[in-house]
Formats: sequence, C-alpha cells, structure tokens
Amino acid sequence: MTATAGADRLRNLVYFRTPGLWGVWPFLPVMRRQAGQEMECGLLYDAKAQAGLMGYSATIFLCNLFLLPRTLEEFLARPKEVYDTPDEVYDAGWRVD
Repeated sequence: MTATAGADRLRNLVYFRTPGLWGVWPFLPVMRRQAGQEMECGLLYDAKAQAGLMGYSATIFLCNLFLLPRTLEEFLARPKEVYDTPDEVYDAGWRVD
C-alpha cells in the first residue's frame, strides 16, 4: 500500500467511525466508483444516536441525500449493503463524498 492509499483509507475510516464529523449528521454521504460502472450513491446513518437503533453502524443505505424517504421506516426499508465493520465498507469501495 502506498502512502497516499494509506492516507485515503485512514481518512475514510475516521469519517466512517466518527459521526461528529459528518457535515449533514445523522447522514454521511458516500460514493462508490467502479471501473465500467455507473457511480453509486449511498448513506451511512447514525441510527444509534438518532433513533436508538443498534446494528446499522456499517450499513450503506442505497439512497441519495436529496431523495430521502419521509419516514424512518421507509428509510430503513431502502435497499442496503450491510457490513460488519467500517473496514469492510472501505474495502467494498465506498468513499466519503
């Protein structure tokens, strides 16, 4: 791993793990860009602090910040990718937008 790649990983992991840094808390917009595919939008959600819900700290909700559903139930029902750790979120290609 190069120094630049290591710094990128560290920066993203710090953001994934620190909701206090999120400019649009309780959401953190993330993007995934893969060669030959359309860019994907997603959101991390601070469900523990915002709604008292556990188990969502490494879940990417496939949703655009500007097209949020009206209710929490609708939001939680959105398609999502569930990971065990922020490291897995990064390894899946998600980056802070």
